[in-house]
Amino acid sequence: MIRLQNIEKAYKTRAGETFVLRQIHLDIAEGDFVTVMGPSGAGKSSLLAILGFYDHAWTGDYHFRNEAVHALSPKQRAALNKKEVGFVFQQFHLLDDLTVAENLDLPLSYRDLKKAERDAMVADLLDRFGMVAKKDLYPSQLSGGQQQLVAVARAIIAKPTLLLADEPTGNLHTDQGREIMELFKKLNAAGTTIVQVTHNNDWAAYGNRILRLRDGWIER
Repeated sequence: MIRLQNIEKAYKTRAGETFVLRQIHLDIAEGDFVTVMGPSGAGKSSLLAILGFYDHAWTGDYHFRNEAVHALSPKQRAALNKKEVGFVFQQFHLLDDLTVAENLDLPLSYRDLKKAERDAMVADLLDRFGMVAKKDLYPSQLSGGQQQLVAVARAIIAKPTLLLADEPTGNLHTDQGREIMELFKKLNAAGTTIVQVTHNNDWAAYGNRILRLRDGWIER
């Protein structure tokens, strides 16, 4: 599904270039559940941003389902993101001027779905996450844990083929975290390819392999 060849990302500084990712070679098969681990500043979030077509400032070859992402324009990459990717951001990235229900509806608005069908999918997910009573609230009216749950729900509602999760349980208590990981496990069993970043060894064990980054390099 994914093949990265010699991916590198760097920032220009007065002293020269500071590399965030170095010579990343990585294959991710359809249906994989990969956990990315490593210390702060290792390049984990940067790798997810590249995989999800959010970051365009990198070099190397990236093939997604045999499509050469490195040859696509930012607009074409954005279209691929909307069609294929669900992303749980570490900082949530919920839209403050939209209600919980409207935030969940947003990814569905990019799909060829009727309004009634979208409303039913939103209602189903609100019920599954126990947030029906919160549907008309705005993100600022929610706790950090509740915002995290909405962010996870938004990422999975459109049934993406690739789910990327950056510390998806970071603001949740243990029971909620376990529920999210069990949900990821079911999604993966149903065919969703998942790449998650976590520092939690228990959550890492839900994946079928662990990728360790250090100073931008994959540890071998």
